[in-house]
Amino acid sequence: MAKIIGLPKLSPTMDEGTIVKWVKKEGDAIDVDDLLAEVETDKATMEFRSFDKGVLLKILAEEGSALLPDAPVMIIGQKGDDISALIANAGAKPAAKAEAAPAQASAKSKANVAPESESESESESKSESESESESESESESDSAPAAKTAPKSAPAVGAAAQTRSDGRPLASPYVRKVARERGVELANMQGTGPHGRIIKRDLDGLAAPRGKKRSAASKETKVQKLSSMRRTIARRLTESKQTVPHFYLTIDIDADPIWHAREQINRALEVEGEKISVNDLIIKACALSLLKMPEVNASFAGDAIEYHGRVDISVAVAIPDGLVTPVVRDADEKDVREISREVRSLAGRAKEKKLKPEEMSNGTFSISNLGMFDIENFSAVINPPEGAILAVGTVREEPVVKNGLVVPGRRMRMTMSCDHRVVDGATGAKWLQLLRRYLEEPVTMFI
Repeated sequence: MAKIIGLPKLSPTMDEGTIVKWVKKEGDAIDVDDLLAEVETDKATMEFRSFDKGVLLKILAEEGSALLPDAPVMIIGQKGDDISALIANAGAKPAAKAEAAPAQASAKSKANVAPESESESESESKSESESESESESESESDSAPAAKTAPKSAPAVGAAAQTRSDGRPLASPYVRKVARERGVELANMQGTGPHGRIIKRDLDGLAAPRGKKRSAASKETKVQKLSSMRRTIARRLTESKQTVPHFYLTIDIDADPIWHAREQINRALEVEGEKISVNDLIIKACALSLLKMPEVNASFAGDAIEYHGRVDISVAVAIPDGLVTPVVRDADEKDVREISREVRSLAGRAKEKKLKPEEMSNGTFSISNLGMFDIENFSAVINPPEGAILAVGTVREEPVVKNGLVVPGRRMRMTMSCDHRVVDGATGAKWLQLLRRYLEEPVTMFI
């Protein structure tokens, strides 16, 4: 038998809720504990789940509707049930416009409100709708019933606001949120909405309280639509963390040898106006390590693992829209100068958004270096289908023990994120030992 379902009280302090999103639609089969909708309360957006089993025959409250607990929101029954009487009982209109409870109706009668005035739930719905997109027509619609009892005027600051039984000002969660952001005390306002309800228009144009150093506009939450690139990055990173079983291995190496090797090479290149970076040497060391241990130079391919004969290293580059990973092809076959030139060229074109798609795809291993930002240690997200990524921290100057003596030294932490389907723990550890040898004995990279 079909029945009307009211909005449940989703938290002890909930005195109204706003339907943010319907998850189910009319005609959908519903089981016990199915997620029906997302509801914003005064504390959070919460899940509205079903206590019944059947078919969702009618949605009575539109998304954006602000409702009191138990306000009619939907009708559940069996396919083919006659629900015309139930719809009539619900007011033959969305729950946002449902008739008020008898006690509310009685209160309205005592207040001599005209019969055609909006119900409490209707005014709440419209105020919430206004919070989403306050057009002039909506504003006028909201204030029209109130004009029966009081002339339309600007909000009076300092006058007592209409309040609920719990003493809170009569306003939707959205309006309260905006008021908090703007530093406005709702208790000191007189609303112009139905029955003295404070609506968003009442907050517009109000000056920030004295003593506030920031303007109201500076406190507004800004929403920036994701660019196509940022959406793609978000999707790929989410897929990576959700579908790739990451595990992490960290080593702390003696960075003095690679630091001094870089200084020596740069002195030799000074006359030619070229320089290399520590990262260029790390790319070369990784390439040689991958060549010697192809078990790490691999990708997961569904029901197989691909061990690549090529060594193409993706290098993470930060740009305003996020992160891109241009690829240094055949890094094992290039000397450090060639790697340095190519990385600079790729990074420059990445920041100008001039990279071609083929220059950012089909890498076999990735390196992400945040050392220039003084980050000592971090874990990077794997770039599928690659099997691993190396996160490189800054070179730290600190006391170290050498030959039994405490002396000044340099250290550098690196964390390898591994896809456990491709690289086992022991394999990853052995590869890091090989990488350590190249970095702590740089001459081995050139012989």
